[in-house]
Amino acid sequence: MELAAGFASTTRDGWRSLAVEVLRKSGIEAASPEEALSTETYDGMPIAPLYDMDDLPGDPGKPGAAPYVRGAAAVPGWDVRQRHSAADPEAVLADLENGVTSLWLVVGEGAIPVGELGAVLKDVYLDLAPVVLEAGARAGEAAETLLGLAATRGFAPGGNLGASALGGGDGLELALRCVADFPGLRAVTVDATPYHDAGGSDADELGCSIARGVAELRALTGGGLSVEQALGQIEFRYAATADQFATIAKLRAARLLWARVAEVCGAGEHGGQRQHAVTSTAMMTARDPWVNMLRTTLACFAAGVGGAQAVTVQPFDACYGPPDAFARRIARNTQALLLEESGIGRVIDPAGGSWYVESRTAALAERAWAWFQEIEAAGGIPAEVGPVAELIAGRLAATRERRARDIAHRRFPITGVSEFPNLDERPLRPPVPAARSGGGGLPEVRYAEAFEALRDLADAQPERPKVFLATIGPVAAHTARAAFAANLFQSGGLATESAGPGADPEQIATAFAMSGASVACLCSTDKLYAQHAAAVATALRRAGAKRVWLAGKGQYAGVDANLYAGCDALAVLGTTFDDLEVTR
Repeated sequence: MELAAGFASTTRDGWRSLAVEVLRKSGIEAASPEEALSTETYDGMPIAPLYDMDDLPGDPGKPGAAPYVRGAAAVPGWDVRQRHSAADPEAVLADLENGVTSLWLVVGEGAIPVGELGAVLKDVYLDLAPVVLEAGARAGEAAETLLGLAATRGFAPGGNLGASALGGGDGLELALRCVADFPGLRAVTVDATPYHDAGGSDADELGCSIARGVAELRALTGGGLSVEQALGQIEFRYAATADQFATIAKLRAARLLWARVAEVCGAGEHGGQRQHAVTSTAMMTARDPWVNMLRTTLACFAAGVGGAQAVTVQPFDACYGPPDAFARRIARNTQALLLEESGIGRVIDPAGGSWYVESRTAALAERAWAWFQEIEAAGGIPAEVGPVAELIAGRLAATRERRARDIAHRRFPITGVSEFPNLDERPLRPPVPAARSGGGGLPEVRYAEAFEALRDLADAQPERPKVFLATIGPVAAHTARAAFAANLFQSGGLATESAGPGADPEQIATAFAMSGASVACLCSTDKLYAQHAAAVATALRRAGAKRVWLAGKGQYAGVDANLYAGCDALAVLGTTFDDLEVTR
């Protein structure tokens, strides 16, 4: 049966001809549709509008076989791993009784005290529920406590002790013990999420993780483990974002990169990277946190499709501190729905063979490998300070600044924050600082922070600051630009009040004076601006307007500046706060 038998055959050149014609009708002249329609990632990697079989980079291999692009093991599904940073045995048991299959415990100051591990794991069967530790400088102490619990109960523990063999860490000693006595337990975690949380791109995160992984490998083999044994002691942790294709490609590229490292070390058949994906902290918002459910669902989907063996979904209220029972339930049910009802857990490498995904995987791997080589050429990353640390920090800062510009201009929209804000929302509860591991002194950023800071400031005023929308003409004429302007001002927590339909300058100025606002924005069509903008702006000035904006790009007497798609929204809001005399 040929499903396409009833359709005429097509070619890329045929598509180009049709696309160029459509672009020309839209007023866009371009040498090729690829030139006009392509976008670029923060790694400088072009994303084309169309892919076909010619874009396939080569044979990606089979699942469970080198180079492991299609999966480190030929087994569908993943481990549902929930993170806990508070000593709450009831929450731990509730998770395990309702679908969670492993635990990620944050131990140390501001989190679970080492001495409380026994109480937290009191009723947990350590042979059935693997435990992953994150204890930083107290990794050795936490590991000893966990191993002691397992020995007392007669269980052989699984999971990861979360140590490092670098800088005098306990990773080497623990890895030697795991190899000798605990075959189901790993000792070392290479956590790439601090690079992501510091604003890094996908290639930044991958290159740094591979460099750190190689440093751990050197330390472990230098301490007596074989290459094969050392490879088996390392697990990688990556951030999964709501950009599903980027996350899928990142996880597949990470396995390709680590397989290359294993191949160079002469252990290619042992190069299947163990991956733990956790939904991004940087993408989470404190404002309109319910949207975080959508973000984490997309990220979890991408992590599963990308082949992660373990996935952690952060609760939607993560920005408020330790999650409540409802948020934990939604987080674990997100995975249950994707695994059991959507059937993602029944398929190995669903993205395999996609011309776009395969091409993006290969291109990302090339850029990440080049960055890894740059780090290695500078001396590798066994230390957190020095020239290599400065090299990494500089690269992450450059990416962070590029993204920050896009966020400010709303080219990187954040639903519920920079787009479609809800000024009437109520906080879930007072925020409580949460345990964050950080990484080598790198900053921790959330994409929404700049807009949320302005919202907090506006909320703190005795009366919410207001901007007047001087709508000109009938509703049909001014609605589009009035909605655009209101959306922009409200993203900074500013209320908006509209003049309603009409074009009489004095009536609009009277409505402005009655509103109590001191800043106005003209909203209408270009045609009506030509007829009325100057007169309305002049009337608003006489009525006391400190600044008059115009939604659009026209220049008219009495208008100070313009709002338009792609303008610097944060700069507009900052200027408006100053005009409204809101202390920042």
